[in-house]
Amino acid sequence: MDLLGNTLHLYLEAAPWLLFGLIMAGVIKAWMSEKAVQKYVGGRGIGSIFGAALFGAPLPLCSCGVLPAAVGMRRAGGSRPATLSFLISTPETGVDSVAVSYALLGPFMAIVRPIAAVSSAVFTGLLSLFLPEEDQKPTPAAAPSSCCTSTCCGSSKPVEPKKPNAFVKTYDGIAYALSDILDDIALWLGIGLLIAGVVTTYVPEQALVEWGSGPLAMLVMLVVGIPMYICATASTPLAASFLLAGVSPGAVMVFLLAGPATNMATIAVVRNEMGTRTMWVYLTGVCVSSLAIGFIVNQLVNLWAIDIQAELAASAHVLPAGMEEACGILLALLFVKRIPAIVSAKLAPSNG
Repeated sequence: MDLLGNTLHLYLEAAPWLLFGLIMAGVIKAWMSEKAVQKYVGGRGIGSIFGAALFGAPLPLCSCGVLPAAVGMRRAGGSRPATLSFLISTPETGVDSVAVSYALLGPFMAIVRPIAAVSSAVFTGLLSLFLPEEDQKPTPAAAPSSCCTSTCCGSSKPVEPKKPNAFVKTYDGIAYALSDILDDIALWLGIGLLIAGVVTTYVPEQALVEWGSGPLAMLVMLVVGIPMYICATASTPLAASFLLAGVSPGAVMVFLLAGPATNMATIAVVRNEMGTRTMWVYLTGVCVSSLAIGFIVNQLVNLWAIDIQAELAASAHVLPAGMEEACGILLALLFVKRIPAIVSAKLAPSNG
């Protein structure tokens, strides 16, 4: 019963923040302009690398969901460095993962996480500038205008599409977040919460302090995280279990960066779209920046005398218990409602 109680406790802590993050992700999805995406990611200067990283950081896309967006930007003329920057910052963080990080990891990790994600993305984008000049892929020709939106139907004025109502637009974005995004994170979020419950119940506190505070721990987290398919939000309960077991914040940050940013599908797409050398730069950038940021995080924790365990305990009492329970019930109902869609998506044959 201790395992069930601890897992339920972690779930209730995360539920309000996860709902808040999903709603914010839906709002961003609803009001994000595709023209703005092209503006910030389609450039070819150093500024586009920073713009792509900052632009991608709050977006509600996981490590698999970001692939179509990145490929589309690349084929529409986006530069290699900017595309890599976007491809890394977007899955490493987001409004939903930051909210859950605050609940499960404490304020320090919640603040450092998005900064680290943007830094990792910018570093990798800048690193790709040292590659030989890329061959430009032809930009696809613009699709011809529909007859019903031009003057060929006999109308003297083009027909402009009707702008959606602001309320409807926002509602559709939130509905998307509570369905499609929830489908993406549900399985791994559940697995992460269960593992966190197991660690909390059966692993003695500080059991891994000696092993989990050195460079070896960071390398292990890197090796574990690179091939894994896990999104930023779903990786958070796992990160919390590592912290509770005594793994250093720096090593945990390595996992939070490398896990969502890389997986075998992303590696294959980068190689196919931008070449083998770009793939190695991508992997090198993620590995080097993750390890460097992990080292910096540990130094900051020591320099500022941050008690991570105290932050983990304090973050559990931010919201009233009644609100946590209400949000937990609502989130559980949403999960149950989405089970058929999640199962059918997992069982559907891959097109790739």
